[in-house]
Amino acid sequence: MSRRLAVPAALTLSLALATSAAAAPKTVTKVRTGPSGEAFYAPPSPLPGKKHGDLIWARTLTGAAVASGASSTKVVLYRSQGVDGKADAVSGIVSIPKGKAPKKGWPIITYAHGTTGIADQCAPSRDVAGTLVHPFNAYILPLISRWLKAGYAVVRTDYEGLGTPGVHPYLIGNSEGRATLDIARAARELDPRLSKTTIISGHSQGGHAALFAAALAPKWTPELKLRGTVAFAPASHLDDQIPLTSILTTPGGGLSGLIADIGRGILTANPSFDLTALLSDQANALFGQVEAQCLPELSAPTSFGGLSPKAIFKDGADLAPLAKLLDVQDPSHLKIKTPLLIDQGSADTTVLPLFTDQLAGEMTKNGNKDLTYTKYTGVDHAGIVTAAAKDATAWIAKRLK
Repeated sequence: MSRRLAVPAALTLSLALATSAAAAPKTVTKVRTGPSGEAFYAPPSPLPGKKHGDLIWARTLTGAAVASGASSTKVVLYRSQGVDGKADAVSGIVSIPKGKAPKKGWPIITYAHGTTGIADQCAPSRDVAGTLVHPFNAYILPLISRWLKAGYAVVRTDYEGLGTPGVHPYLIGNSEGRATLDIARAARELDPRLSKTTIISGHSQGGHAALFAAALAPKWTPELKLRGTVAFAPASHLDDQIPLTSILTTPGGGLSGLIADIGRGILTANPSFDLTALLSDQANALFGQVEAQCLPELSAPTSFGGLSPKAIFKDGADLAPLAKLLDVQDPSHLKIKTPLLIDQGSADTTVLPLFTDQLAGEMTKNGNKDLTYTKYTGVDHAGIVTAAAKDATAWIAKRLK
């Protein structure tokens, strides 16, 4: 699963929306220009809009988060629904292809990002070159550029609480899935040249999010015409893995950082769960860093990375209640009826191929009759996005014909 205070370098915005009668909604509303800097991520009160996916405001984005090949890139703030069931604001990025929109509008790829962390500065739309978390965001940009060149609008959610108020519910499926779908709605309000035809994609944490979005889409955003989902190395079966990691006795580095983020995510969705009772004194002393640091810092020897997975938990701690909560968030339970492509690297040591093998089989049993599972020999976790880019793009193009 992939990746200070970073503020988008966006300073000006002039929203001149070119409309296409074939793609435009009946009513085009004026888009409010959001404030610059960190203030962009602080939503007005009361929250504007009436339904999830309503656009709050937007602003031109420049800097490290911008993928080449776009005619325009905006950072947006839009309504979604929080893990507590209440309306909240989520940020993200909308990139529009160059050239003239097709008659029916540009198809949308809504992309869910891999792990960056839980702290606000870890949000992809806040990315700044030279920070430790930057590589955890930048590796996806060539794929985004490929899709823009192919004539697809690409939207990228930051997820709930990542950059915006509140704590990010890390690997909480419904929260991630709703944010991934709602930004497609917001993007169509921002630019009416975008069509309803949609592809969902994501890597690692984002692969997990993409699967939940695909399962939610028929009821959550029924107007979107979902043509398929591409999940690169999706996180799964954490209920099996977390108890297993507790036998590892050497410093865990990134693995220990991920365990800390996973614990905070579960706590966000289940505030009454007594996680502190399971954590060791060392882990409890470090736990405040989870909301202040991105994954690279959490993975350092001075933070959770200096603890072995075993040392994160108290000796003899009963992890069964934690595993049960993790199982609730597992994509293996989802029923997805639309086409699905899962790509996995055989040399992945973060999302282990064994569990993705199992996931693909389970999703087929759940009724997905149009599932393609492809493994790439010798490819590691981050590398799957590059290794599978050409094939995945061809798969998308076929579903968008």
